[in-house]
Amino acid sequence: MGGGMATRLLSAGFPLSVYNRSRDKSAVLAKGGAFVAASPREAVARAEIVISMVADDIASRTVWLGSEGALAGAPVGSLLLESSTLSVEWVRELAALAAEKKCEFLDAPVTGTKPHAAAGELFFMVGGSPEGFARAREVLSVMGREVVHLGPNGSGAFLKLINNFVCGVQAASFAEAMALVRLSGLDLEKSVFVLSNSALASPLIKRMVTAMTADDFAPNFPLKLMAKDIGYAIHEGERCGLPLQTAAAALEVFKRAVRQSLGDQDFSAVVKSVAKN
Repeated sequence: MGGGMATRLLSAGFPLSVYNRSRDKSAVLAKGGAFVAASPREAVARAEIVISMVADDIASRTVWLGSEGALAGAPVGSLLLESSTLSVEWVRELAALAAEKKCEFLDAPVTGTKPHAAAGELFFMVGGSPEGFARAREVLSVMGREVVHLGPNGSGAFLKLINNFVCGVQAASFAEAMALVRLSGLDLEKSVFVLSNSALASPLIKRMVTAMTADDFAPNFPLKLMAKDIGYAIHEGERCGLPLQTAAAALEVFKRAVRQSLGDQDFSAVVKSVAKN
């Protein structure tokens, strides 16, 4: 995701510094003119706008905190954007830490996958001040087809978790539906045709059908990250006093898939997990 976003910024003419824990993954960006930094601190040292895209809270803390973290090197007045899907608690903590450094912070998670990132078709959900949003809009528009300001810090992170837990519930339900079709003796091809042209045929379901039909589960959105996002959403539901019962059931389906060594495949591989039972 981050590679596609960075490529979009380079193609739009923005001067760019990048950091990746696996330095070789930045080689193609270096060929495009990006400066490859040795640490997050070095990457942000001369930046006006900083964007992070990592897997989870642990990775985000690693990138932002510490003597070589991005917060240590961020210039006063710079605009810091966290586009990862993270817990609301950590996002709000990070916003407070950015304020102590006299930096503007936005949580700006996205919907979309790696192809959407490469094509500049992400959907940004932004939390933060109106002033920060105005500063970020031009850059975000290069990477996304839609950029929506939702409210104060944490708003973008919260809605992203709601979006992803609903996606997870839908994916788990469809995986069980496919298993039921097979067990029932119904014609699989015809059943898939009917279901993928019915009221339930969302873009997510159509993507799962494509992966299943082609038997291609290369990760555009890894299954283990879907499990992580559902878990974060359940935690936020608990904080609001609302048990997310459908999310809890879906999480068990995805956890089982992770235990079956499907975590690094696309989330649509959950159909393979249910089929094994």
